[in-house]
Amino acid sequence: MEPIHFASVLDLAARIRSGELSPLELMEVTLRRIDEINPILNAFVSICHDRALAEARKATEAIASGSVPGPLAGIPLAVKDLEDVGGMITTFGSVPFRDNMADRDSIQVERLRKAGAIVVGKTNTPEFGFTGFTRNRLFGTTRNPWNLERTPGGSSGGSAAAVAGGMVPMATGSDGGGSIRIPATYSGCFGLKTSVGRIPWGPVPLLPLTGIVVHGPMTRTVGDAALYLDCVTGSHPAAPDSLPRPAASYLAELDNLPEKLNIAFSPTLGYATVQPDVMSRVEEAVRAFEAMGHLVELLEEPMPKVDSVWNRLFSVDIYGSLQKVIALNRKQINRTIVASLEAARDLTIDEVLRAQAVRTEQNRWLWRLFDRFDLLMTPAMPTEAFVAEGPPPSEINGKPVDVLDVAAFTYPFNISGHPAASVPAGFTESGMPVGLQIVGPRHRDDLVLQASRAFEKARPWQGVYPPLG
Repeated sequence: MEPIHFASVLDLAARIRSGELSPLELMEVTLRRIDEINPILNAFVSICHDRALAEARKATEAIASGSVPGPLAGIPLAVKDLEDVGGMITTFGSVPFRDNMADRDSIQVERLRKAGAIVVGKTNTPEFGFTGFTRNRLFGTTRNPWNLERTPGGSSGGSAAAVAGGMVPMATGSDGGGSIRIPATYSGCFGLKTSVGRIPWGPVPLLPLTGIVVHGPMTRTVGDAALYLDCVTGSHPAAPDSLPRPAASYLAELDNLPEKLNIAFSPTLGYATVQPDVMSRVEEAVRAFEAMGHLVELLEEPMPKVDSVWNRLFSVDIYGSLQKVIALNRKQINRTIVASLEAARDLTIDEVLRAQAVRTEQNRWLWRLFDRFDLLMTPAMPTEAFVAEGPPPSEINGKPVDVLDVAAFTYPFNISGHPAASVPAGFTESGMPVGLQIVGPRHRDDLVLQASRAFEKARPWQGVYPPLG
């Protein structure tokens, strides 16, 4: 049995249902752990201490009186500070929003709470989720539990550090270019970028234009992520692109991975440069699928490059939400962010059409790929976690790279909308986590989870904890 600080959601939920552990006992342990570890990691930016205890006490009393607990009854939940929790401030990691009180939960948080989860606080994020490391002017730098000099990644870096550091068993994330998969990789968690519409987005003042950013879970195990999805999926009238609830439970089907899958392995997608010991761990992970009896083929055909298209379109939705804020608070927002957003403002219709032509080419490439293969596997990140304060490395293996090269494997699947997970796949020579990325056909979140679970069973990662005490 895992120590309680590192126990899975499924384990904790079972202990609560059996009466071995009460929601109040779990919450008291959780809050003590946060008090101990958060000053070291700076994962949480706000804690609703009294509210969490009150909800845990109420859940304990309800269970004692015979009420049937929800699937997440009493489970502590951290929420990324780009997402609303009613009665808490959503800062987006930005000074102009330091007093931005939310009047209701996001759809995702609302559904997790309905299933019994208890929000304990909000987690740190780079300003508006713009970078792959977690630092902002309001709350400072978040650190990696495996090495305090390194970043846990971004933009869901606070969520990843909270889960990996044993403070909470699950946290919300969002992913517009790798913001779940980057910190999951760097922090040694499981993270799933869901299909567009799988988890309803919003409610928001302006509907998204591009579908690039999606919600997803940050957890310790694949089973926890499957349960998370069971609690949050299904269409919602506030989100026009939201998908219907699947007929089958993700958790119930988790161990039903088909036999003899055809798997494409692309070490570089045709253009990426990868740190050697990262590549070694990823190759070992892929060989584990061969040992399971699946057929793995090395993919040499390069994916169409979508870096410039992603860079432009990612900023479009954010600019739509922030145009008035930028006009009124320009000096309080990072200059690089302002420049990116104003570049999005100035896009012409011809530039948008050219971007859409690139997306179309990439979609056709993936269409052909998934006609031949059941899954695509790549490194999740080309490097291990870099310095906590940033910036990302300017070279890999002595080769100059730009900022998008450091996320070479993640953002393409935000442009395409395919589901993709980062699965812990061992450690580099310096002891930092490595991730294997598993990408599924369109809307096959279930298959990505099943493959991730099969790998977790073959190469378990539970039982290895960061050196935090």
